Amino acid sequence: MRRRAVLVFAAALAMLGGCERRDAVTFNNTDITGAEFGKALALTDHTGAKRTLADYRGKVVVVFFGFTQCPDVCPTTMTAMTQVMKLLGDDAKRVQVLFVTLDPKRDTPQVLSAYVPAFDARFVGLTGSEEDIARVAKDFKVFYQKSPGTTPETYSIDHSSAMYIFDPKGQVRLYARHGQTPELLAADIAKLLKS
Repeated sequence: MRRRAVLVFAAALAMLGGCERRDAVTFNNTDITGAEFGKALALTDHTGAKRTLADYRGKVVVVFFGFTQCPDVCPTTMTAMTQVMKLLGDDAKRVQVLFVTLDPKRDTPQVLSAYVPAFDARFVGLTGSEEDIARVAKDFKVFYQKSPGTTPETYSIDHSSAMYIFDPKGQVRLYARHGQTPELLAADIAKLLKS
C-alpha cells in the first residue's frame, strides 16, 4: 500500500511539473533559440577597438551584414532599426545594433564611422580582414559574393539580408527577414528585454 502511495505521489508531481511549464513566448520573427551559430563574432569596431558579442552582454544585440555602398537593402534596414530605437524609448539604451561590413576593402573604419552612426550614434560598425569577415559570415551562415561593376572599383555585393537578434544573455534568439516593420521588430526586442 505504501509503495502504491509513493507511485501515486510521484505521478502527481510529474503532472504538476508539466503544469508549471512557463508560457512560451511567441515572436513576430523566426525563433531560432538554441541555434548553434553566431558565436565567432570577433572584429574591430569603427573606433579601432576589438569587439566580441561578450562586450554587449546585458543588451539585446542586433547583427546585420551589409556594405556602405549598398543602394537599397542596407540603408533600408538601418533606417528601420533607427525607427525601432525610437519606438523602444528608454529601453533602447539596452539594445546594441552591430553593422558588419562585407566589404572591408572599401569600408574602412573611417568610412564606417561616418556611415553607421549617421543612422543612430549608438550603432557600431564592425570590420576586419577579408579572412576575418569570411570567418564570421560563415559562422552566421551569411551568403555574400562580389558582383562586377563597370570598373573594378564599382563592384556590388550580393548578400543575405536578414538580421540576427541575441538576447541579453548572449544567445541567438531571432532571425528577422528583410522588410519586417519597425513595430514588429520593436515588439520582439521588448519581449527579449523582459526575459
